[in-house]
Amino acid sequence: MWGVDNCETAIARQSAVKSLLELAFVLLGDGVSVFNITALLWYHVTTMLHKFQGQPESYEKKAQYRFGRTLGAGTYGIVREADSSSGKVAIKIILKKNVKGNEQMVYDELEMLQALNHPNIVHFVDWFESRDKYYIVTQLATGGELFDRICEYGKFTEKDASQTIKQVLDAVNYLHERNIVHRDLKPENLLYLTSAADSPLVLADFGIAKMLDSPEEVLTTMAGSFGYAAPEVMMKQGHGKAVDMWSLGVITYTLLCGYSPFRSENLTDLIEECRSGRVVFHDRYWRDVSQDAKDFILTLLQPDQTKRPSSEEALRHPWLKGETASDHNLLPEIKAYMAKARLKRGIEIIKLANRIEALKMQEDDDDIPNPGEVSGEKGHARKSSGTTAFPSLPGSEKQPEVSETEKSEGATKKRSLSKIARGAIFREVVLAKVREMKDQEEREKVEREALEKASHHT
Repeated sequence: MWGVDNCETAIARQSAVKSLLELAFVLLGDGVSVFNITALLWYHVTTMLHKFQGQPESYEKKAQYRFGRTLGAGTYGIVREADSSSGKVAIKIILKKNVKGNEQMVYDELEMLQALNHPNIVHFVDWFESRDKYYIVTQLATGGELFDRICEYGKFTEKDASQTIKQVLDAVNYLHERNIVHRDLKPENLLYLTSAADSPLVLADFGIAKMLDSPEEVLTTMAGSFGYAAPEVMMKQGHGKAVDMWSLGVITYTLLCGYSPFRSENLTDLIEECRSGRVVFHDRYWRDVSQDAKDFILTLLQPDQTKRPSSEEALRHPWLKGETASDHNLLPEIKAYMAKARLKRGIEIIKLANRIEALKMQEDDDDIPNPGEVSGEKGHARKSSGTTAFPSLPGSEKQPEVSETEKSEGATKKRSLSKIARGAIFREVVLAKVREMKDQEEREKVEREALEKASHHT
């Protein structure tokens, strides 16, 4: 026996279908082509079905996009490439259950993206939602990540680095002028818009960005990426725009030598290393880099956030004019090999994290692909908000709430996925260790040959 609600739904559907048929006959009588009538009917039928299925009104926008490969996966959802009438776009798909109780985070990101308009910031296109997901559509950056470009060309001069950082700082200054703190500046979020040599660099992923109510507002939640987060964030102290300046200092240092200024592998040691304020410019890799570049880095990597320059002040630094920056190639011979090895290993770690996350959040939906479908192509292993290239800072992510029913129904599946994930991790760790040993052997071999060659010339 049907209930009252089911009867009312059936009557409503019959009434809607009758109205559509009447509309079709009227249009035929007016000479409208069968093709146009069919298209119109299809639109109305789709909208009607969505309504009866309990889908939000904006869900009808989904029909405008044809989903393609997965660009990355993270704690809250995934990012997929899609085709639209205006070209390719990137669509971040956020599972509502993963942000339950913290929906404001999504609304904040939407509000910010819609208000931003800068050549070095990824552009907002549209958004819509279904019963269980949010969809955020943005401009698709197809030129690859910053470090991919360096690895690809095998050449990156100090002058290149100066102009690259200026583009990033222009974007950061635009945000700071509007009291927005990005909080997750890192190379993986710096993307080239196209593959053209003169392509602009754009800043992406505003998932944990915050719009301050006033310039004096202090943020207290831990957020950011291991190795790029400022010391005040890791120590759970109040922080603001200055955290972006610290991250930019780490990025600049890394661009100029191929490794990070802070290399501790656990949070406690990293905090102490950052708090000490000791930044070392090893002569072997920095002797041909200008003093202005080193000075620029030191001003940004001030442990005391009150001593760091604002984005506006940093833009006036002489190094960003490019006049003192050298044309010296930063990645020759041994240095090029070591830098590329480190960068490629970093990219592999990101891809591994994406694959594992995809396993963890598998859904019975065509929006969420099978783990094997997650793109492993260079330049497309980006992640959605809430993830980092390294282990997240404690407390920086909100864990999704799960009901007891969901826990019971998903227990077997989770154990199976966990086993697969552990196996994948083990294999990758073993392979990474083998690669590391081979890299070490090769490095030592090259160094020996270089020393022998140098001794012959003396």
